[in-house]
Amino acid sequence: MKLSRKNLHERTDQVYDAIVVGGGMGGLSAAIYLARYGLKCLVVEKGKGRSLWMQDLRNFVGFDPDTPGRAILNHGTQQVVDWGGDYLRGFVEDVVDEGDQLAVQVKVGKADSYYPVFRTKYLIAASGVIDVLPELDNMQNVYDYAGYTLHVCMICDGFDMWDQKAVLIVGKESQINAAFVLNWFTPYITVLTHGLCTVGDEMKAKLADHGYPLYEAPIARFLGEHHKMGGVELTDGTVIEATTGLINMGSIYHNRYLKGIPSLEWDGENLVTNAMCQTTHDRIFAIGDLKQGVNQVSVAVADGTLAATQIWRTIRRASPPRKWEENLAKALVS
Repeated sequence: MKLSRKNLHERTDQVYDAIVVGGGMGGLSAAIYLARYGLKCLVVEKGKGRSLWMQDLRNFVGFDPDTPGRAILNHGTQQVVDWGGDYLRGFVEDVVDEGDQLAVQVKVGKADSYYPVFRTKYLIAASGVIDVLPELDNMQNVYDYAGYTLHVCMICDGFDMWDQKAVLIVGKESQINAAFVLNWFTPYITVLTHGLCTVGDEMKAKLADHGYPLYEAPIARFLGEHHKMGGVELTDGTVIEATTGLINMGSIYHNRYLKGIPSLEWDGENLVTNAMCQTTHDRIFAIGDLKQGVNQVSVAVADGTLAATQIWRTIRRASPPRKWEENLAKALVS
């Protein structure tokens, strides 16, 4: 059932088998499996996640290359609801360990917000990351190209940058090292720091050895039309020809709601998990970009399957077997 402020009261008194924080590819995968295992599950989705920005999905088996991420998300959400799962648009504010249950506080609505608390036996953290984009006076200019010819994932989109003139946009000197991986796909790389960092002599020499120009002035705007880049104009008036770009400025992790759980082990901003995506808290699982590993849709979907299956196995093993009572009754009579 799709939940809203109008019908939340129907669910706040029940205990879910699992709450999935995040309705991206991994979270929806987990919820679909949970629902088909006959478990009570709730997906809480804040909106505008990383998958929504994918304008096409070129490396996922079974989908046409021009399938947009939003189409898969819409379809997956409907699958969850059709198989009996609950779905709520909201932002998870906090998770409190109450022993045999977890209390999950959700902010619903941007204006006149409501803060219901749901309880669950297990929680799957699938809230992911959002990529840092270069800040311009006109952010719409960035959005016109991000996800089209201006990319944030080299693994996903390196092929689409093959032998094109590319800009690599960074915010720290260490992030420039991506140039020496990107050159597998194209050697025509120009590095832009957007005025955010100072580049040392050693890195400048390394870039020069590869023939990669470096510009440290801030970006004024991206040039092009119909989502296709043609170049980048800097604030000092320099215009750089480029038909594609890679933004490598880091990511913001949506994991604050778990920071109050002391038993969780972290590796930076990633949660440490076992082979079934279970964290060091036996009732909390982490999938997709929140766990260690490769940040790919295919991995997140598999993670969702693993986490949901482990939860089902644990609940099943602790539950009494279902018996064919009618046959048992006949056997007693005979």
